[in-house]
Amino acid sequence: MKSFPTAQLRNVAVVGHQGAGKTSLVEALLYASGAIGRVGRVEDGTTVSDFDPEEHRRAMSVGLTLAPFEHEGHKINLLDAPGYADFVGDVAAALAAADLALFVVSAVEGVEVQTEVAWRIAEARGIPRAFFVNKLDRERASFRRTLDQLKARFGAGVAPLQLPIGEEAALRGVVDLLDDHAIFYSEGSAAGTDGPSPDDLAAEEHAIHDALVEGIVVADDTLTERYLAEEPIDVHELELALAAGIDAGPVFPVLCGAATRLIGVDRLAHFIAEEGPAPHVGDDASGTNGVTALSVFKTIVDQYVGHVNLFKVVRGTVRPDDHLVNTRTKKDERLHQLFTMRGKEQEAVTELAAGDLGAVAKLADVRTGDLLSTGGVAVEFDAPIAPEPLLATAIVARNKNDEDKLANALHRLEDEDPVLRIERNAETHQTLLWGTGETHLSIALSKLAGKFGVPVDTEDVRVAYRETITGTAEAEGKVKKQTGGHGQFAIAWLRVAPEPRGAGVTFDEAIVGGVIPRNFIPAVEKGVMDAVAHGGAFGFPVVDVVITVFDGKHHPVDSSEMAFKTAAATGLREALAAAGAILLEPVSELVIVVPEAYQGDVMGDLNAKRGRIHGSAAVGDGEVEITAFVPTSEAMRFSIDLRSMTHGRGRYRTRHSHYDPLPAHLVEQARAAAVGATR
Repeated sequence: MKSFPTAQLRNVAVVGHQGAGKTSLVEALLYASGAIGRVGRVEDGTTVSDFDPEEHRRAMSVGLTLAPFEHEGHKINLLDAPGYADFVGDVAAALAAADLALFVVSAVEGVEVQTEVAWRIAEARGIPRAFFVNKLDRERASFRRTLDQLKARFGAGVAPLQLPIGEEAALRGVVDLLDDHAIFYSEGSAAGTDGPSPDDLAAEEHAIHDALVEGIVVADDTLTERYLAEEPIDVHELELALAAGIDAGPVFPVLCGAATRLIGVDRLAHFIAEEGPAPHVGDDASGTNGVTALSVFKTIVDQYVGHVNLFKVVRGTVRPDDHLVNTRTKKDERLHQLFTMRGKEQEAVTELAAGDLGAVAKLADVRTGDLLSTGGVAVEFDAPIAPEPLLATAIVARNKNDEDKLANALHRLEDEDPVLRIERNAETHQTLLWGTGETHLSIALSKLAGKFGVPVDTEDVRVAYRETITGTAEAEGKVKKQTGGHGQFAIAWLRVAPEPRGAGVTFDEAIVGGVIPRNFIPAVEKGVMDAVAHGGAFGFPVVDVVITVFDGKHHPVDSSEMAFKTAAATGLREALAAAGAILLEPVSELVIVVPEAYQGDVMGDLNAKRGRIHGSAAVGDGEVEITAFVPTSEAMRFSIDLRSMTHGRGRYRTRHSHYDPLPAHLVEQARAAAVGATR
């Protein structure tokens, strides 16, 4: 593929709810441009975008795909992002690389939740936005109903550029509202034929046309004066003004059609080329100051090729064999062969200008979010912001021989999907895999087995309980063994007392008269601390206690460090048991944002989970923020519950807050679970 200057580049993230027809639209655009010779089907996994085995198996997109094509002297890089809620990380990655967000909305289902989620991400980034109302050929499709929903949800900036000619099975074309003409499509043809608008649309078309023109010219004083003076304004001038409005943000145009019948697809390609924004790459886009830079927005791990990094050129021009420095690792990276990707197919390129998207393989230590630049110079760029994974499962290598391979496989899995997080919990001794939902985790586990050859078993995530005491107690720890030679003798008296929550464990000594020689005090401390870590009366780590050794006895021959270490551990366990041991459970702080309509349901669920509501407040756009403290054991699957309660419209963040006493009726249950886990 030849090189294109920045002004002729268009980077478009194709986003929306699952099932709206994003991949079908990408396929239709590629076919209409001549980039592919036939239109694949989502249902049988023959599309350019859905090439991953998991996508074939599940008949849904599960990862971000790059698909470039040429149209009207422009290179258009499509970024086909999955629409299922669990893969919002790839939506964020696509929007980090894009200069236009194209929201595909089904004319049957209308505005759905993942459209709103993607809108929120694009809005936060300030990315220009447009809509394509798809599936107008389907039963129960309605352009007017969908347009009303778009305006109600996304505001007055939503502006239709087209009207459909017919609906459902009778759909046969679209009316272009800018130049007042119709485009008709014959079956199987991607190229429309111009013609007069149907009489039954004339009145509606003229009314919307006038409102559209008025909305476009209002941002340009010169055009406004000419419009008010009723001077003619040609279509090209309107297109330029519309492009400026889209780039500035207040205008969100709406186009329409049916991707699987190729209706409206050519007009969408024309719109992207003519009205879509070129990449914003800063004042020194050409790299005249000697700086070339690229940012990595997606990493693919191929079992044969290795790591493939998708990147956006943010400064200068990138060429094969360039040397750039990773600003994270400070290591020099040589860019071997550069290529672009259309799905899984690779096409070599000789150079990529600022703003273009490309790929490079076999870099030593480059991952998503990295910036590579000349000399490691820092350059401003929009790195992908990965969502926080909120659901975990514990994993164990199915085969003992695979334990070493598992660590490497998990590392490669994280490279490919930075939303996944691997955690080794030192208290529960479990390896946890964190993801955004059950499907996300399920696909990750499938990749571990199929792609990386390491099958794993899963188990419930254990809660990191701790224990402390409510009173003060003293106990004697004694070791007294006499054998044929040297014996073992040590006596250590220990006192335990509670400390404030969060104080940890403090060891103190109050030995007088040398009843325990100074050289054995460290052994007493080590015995105490080992016993604390291995668990008290309930078998969980002990916290918030001060332990004092205040008396004891020794023997000049038979006493040893090992004897005092053992005596200290024995005495501590007895003292803790006598001091009123209780279990502590971790408590998480949850900050939840939901539409006001779901506030009651969410609060009721939190109360059922033994949560304490700390407060709630309106945060705008019809949403409310709820802060609550919930036992971690009850909050482990809250992401699933919240999605169900709010139909995917709720979101939250969480962090560990503190430990609280576990209610007495749950203590035995917690202890039984811990005992079962150690068997």
